Amino acid sequence: MNESLKTLLLSLGPDLQKVDTQTCPASIIVFPASIVRVLMLLRDHPKMKFLQLVDLTGVDYSNQPIRYQLVYHLLSHSTNQRLMVKLSTDGSDAIPSVINVYPNANWYEREVWDMFGIPFDNHPDLRRILCDYNFTGHPLRKDFPLSGYNEISFNPNSGNVDYKELDLTQPFRKFDFLSPWEGQWEELLKKEKEAHQE
Repeated sequence: MNESLKTLLLSLGPDLQKVDTQTCPASIIVFPASIVRVLMLLRDHPKMKFLQLVDLTGVDYSNQPIRYQLVYHLLSHSTNQRLMVKLSTDGSDAIPSVINVYPNANWYEREVWDMFGIPFDNHPDLRRILCDYNFTGHPLRKDFPLSGYNEISFNPNSGNVDYKELDLTQPFRKFDFLSPWEGQWEELLKKEKEAHQE
């Protein structure tokens, strides 16, 4: 991050919690209530011009007191700069939607809602986008079970998707992911030595 951009970011004032130049790209941490104001400034300031929201994603830090972090990835074509704007949330309070700043945030916010269960305030159509509408839970949360909660199958007779409570016949399964050669390499070398000695 160049010094002029760092100076401009510091001008965000009370909306800014931290500037981190150690990440690549550089990142700033802001308060959730300030996200719309901050993104509008970053987009409209003549020396920044972050006109493109490249991505919006969530991160689950399940061992932290404030569990989730939202990360907005911005791109300025005119200055050839990238910037991450981050905010922390506990997942229960709705985050202000930024659709009025970046219209493509519509899809990204729906994805974050679907995968993490983080709600967005004033979103025009907050519903699932990747999972089925009857899907239970949010799959990118770290406490979501790997096997899920339901077994889903398509019924060709009725033309519907059927949901059944998940029933694993084996409570614990142990899988060996080593190739046959990795697990027995020492034994194969030993047998080969013995064969040469005879």
